[in-house]
Amino acid sequence: MKKVILFTDGACSGNPGVGGWGAVLIFKGIEKRISGAEPLTTNNRMEIQAVIEGLSCLKEPCEVTVYSDSAYTVNAFANDWIYSWEKNGYRKPDKKEVLNADLWQRLLALTRVHKVEFVKVKGHSDNEYNNICDKLATTAIKNFKA
Repeated sequence: MKKVILFTDGACSGNPGVGGWGAVLIFKGIEKRISGAEPLTTNNRMEIQAVIEGLSCLKEPCEVTVYSDSAYTVNAFANDWIYSWEKNGYRKPDKKEVLNADLWQRLLALTRVHKVEFVKVKGHSDNEYNNICDKLATTAIKNFKA
C-alpha cells in the first residue's frame, strides 16, 4: 500500500464567514498543494474539508498520515467520537445533532477507503507544512469571489 503524508489546515474570516482550506500531499518526496474556499462557513468545517479534499485526491487506497492542528478533527478519531456519532445517527449523548454531520460522514467514508492515522500538530508554530497549509487557506479566502 502506498504511503502518503497529508498536511491540512482550515481558516475563516469571521466565524461564520468566508472560509478556506489548504492541504499538502507528499508521496515519494513529490508535493501536491491544493486549496479552496467557501462563502459562508466556519473554521471547524474548513478543517474537516481540508482533510476530505486531501484524501479525495488519492486515486487508490493508501496508507495516509494526516497532520492537522485541529484538535476537533484529530480528536474525533483519536477518541472514537466519530464511531459513537455514527452509531447514534450523528447525535450526541444529549440527543442534539452533531455539528457538521455531513462532513463527518464524508470523512468517515474516506477513512474506510484508506488506512488513516491522525496526528495533532501545534498550529502557527515552526511546522513548515502546517504553515504552508495555513497560507494556502488564508490565500484562498483572500482570492474568493462570491
